[in-house]
Amino acid sequence: MRESLPLAAALAHLFCASALTGLIWMVQVVTYPQFLDVGREAFTAFHDRYLGLVARVVMPLMLTELFLCAVVVFLSRGSASLPWAIAGAVLLAGIWLSTALLQVPLHRQLSAGFDADAVRSLVATNGIRTILWTVRSAIAALLVWRLAQPGDGHG
Repeated sequence: MRESLPLAAALAHLFCASALTGLIWMVQVVTYPQFLDVGREAFTAFHDRYLGLVARVVMPLMLTELFLCAVVVFLSRGSASLPWAIAGAVLLAGIWLSTALLQVPLHRQLSAGFDADAVRSLVATNGIRTILWTVRSAIAALLVWRLAQPGDGHG
């Protein structure tokens, strides 16, 4: 099968997925665990400020990733990259579902005030997104590697 996915599209996809993977690891290992150290009195203001600031970084990247994922799937039709592109799309769906069904409700709960159990749940459930984004980045890297190989029309 001739590859129809342009290397530039695959590289943009890899860049975006990798940026979000780095962010989610920082959130998982540093940011969310530190929620426990903020203190009850300052927590609500801190949390609301965090949500506003992080949304400025994460939302444009997540929307761009969604768009690029669709582009990669569309441009991979009829090629050997299609199963990998679809796998990446399924992982992205899992990330969005986890965000909507698990992390957003926990953040809403935390916006009402400090709750150590909710913070611990946030750290635990965010592990889902951390794993999914890490695997997505690996798949995106695999797609770039495959496209860069000699003999595929790109190398």
